[in-house]
Amino acid sequence: MAAAPNTRRPDALTLEVVELIGDVVARFYEDYEEAAGEHALTGAQARLLSLLSLEPLPMRKLAQKLKCEPSNVTGIVDRLETRGLVERQQDPGDRRVKLAAATEDGRRVARELREGLRFAREPLAGLSEEERTALRDLLRRMVDQGEPG
Repeated sequence: MAAAPNTRRPDALTLEVVELIGDVVARFYEDYEEAAGEHALTGAQARLLSLLSLEPLPMRKLAQKLKCEPSNVTGIVDRLETRGLVERQQDPGDRRVKLAAATEDGRRVARELREGLRFAREPLAGLSEEERTALRDLLRRMVDQGEPG
């Protein structure tokens, strides 16, 4: 017989923290959409470009990271490629795989997007380095504990 799921209700503090995380995420996405719009990008295009500014990735991996269908990623890459922000490359490890990679212009736009996020700058600037480090470490722990397998 399978174990019963944990049905214990979260305490008030946990509920408040969850609500605050939701508020932070909503404000981040609002700011991100605004920054993307300043570059005539959609939020999805900006997120994909930001990922590719770190490293070239295969379409399947991009779809996993963006939590969408590979066909959607293909369309986003096509539009960014038309603007000269992304290019397709052969994977040196497997010639059957195509990688999407940010161009020099794409990396510049991704950098400008990151620098243009007011929400990431203003509230965090009010925290000390010690507080930002503690917040980073706590968020990493939460993310790591939520990772599958």
